[in-house]
Amino acid sequence: MKKICLAFATLGALPAVHAQSSVDPSSVTMYGLMDAALVQERGISKLTSGVSAGSRLGLRGTESLGDGWQAVFTLEAGVQGDTGRSDQAGQLFGRQAFVGLNSPLGMLTVGRQYNLQSQALTDVADPFEGGMAGASTNLAGYSATRIDNTVRYTSPELRGVTATVMYGFGEHTGVAADQRSLGLALGYVNGPLTLRLARQSRGGDVGKADVNNTILAGNYNFGVATAFAGYGRNTGDGSTMFFAENPYGAAQAPAQSTDSRDAIVGVSVPLGATTLLASFIHKDDRNAANRDAQQLAIGATYALSKRSKLYVAYAQIRNRNDAAYMVGNATEVGTGNRALNIGLRHAF
Repeated sequence: MKKICLAFATLGALPAVHAQSSVDPSSVTMYGLMDAALVQERGISKLTSGVSAGSRLGLRGTESLGDGWQAVFTLEAGVQGDTGRSDQAGQLFGRQAFVGLNSPLGMLTVGRQYNLQSQALTDVADPFEGGMAGASTNLAGYSATRIDNTVRYTSPELRGVTATVMYGFGEHTGVAADQRSLGLALGYVNGPLTLRLARQSRGGDVGKADVNNTILAGNYNFGVATAFAGYGRNTGDGSTMFFAENPYGAAQAPAQSTDSRDAIVGVSVPLGATTLLASFIHKDDRNAANRDAQQLAIGATYALSKRSKLYVAYAQIRNRNDAAYMVGNATEVGTGNRALNIGLRHAF
């Protein structure tokens, strides 16, 4: 088996990963992505990191155990490319940190892992893939992108169908029962068609109802363009994006929506090295205040190579009845109802 030898001793206090013998059936790969952009939003101009996708540095590895079984791990650190600091509130491996087994029976992993509803939204329904000013996460859904202390199982693919279940142990002193989470997803891929149904539930705060985010997402590649669509339902305190600081200075401070629906449609059109992007999102607030919002986004990427691309994106949100949604990007929540991004990303 081909082996990748890696010496890596510069990230924090990580020990070196040394070259192994030629008969050792294991491999470790270092990978990463750096993204930086000029951002203009609500009178603010700045240079920021992780606009189209979060900047990161990671390690992933496998070891063959025989009979189709493998031990696997991933350690992925978020990096703020504009300052060099750690992302995800300073966590060393705040993006992903898990270990597990992959086998003919499926994959079982434990650690800090992605929320299934969030993955379905950004990976399947959003032409902006959860990044740039057009990020669907500006309006749609709202659960932690990643969840700690999780056990996740994904079934083998059977005629294009896979199923995933993820359980998160609360482990918050005094409120463990209120913070446990359960994620379920069912995916189907058949040629140009991708569909995914996902639901993420977690216990609400003490005395409050559970938080549930559900989405049906899909896309279809017609060759000349790929169409995207998604519909989501969000219930419970904390199920929808909320900014307690009242960013627009409304006479009546906005309240958190506890019952909403999301609809998203989008398209990506490849034109040689250029790909055009557009999406429209409607947030339907079912509470009495009826704080609806709509986001329209356009953008384009230009591939300099297989690993490097330039991008530009613009999005604007129309808030109703003192709703307070803001245009952010892959790593920031934004400061106003419109934003322009011009940036560069490089994967390695």
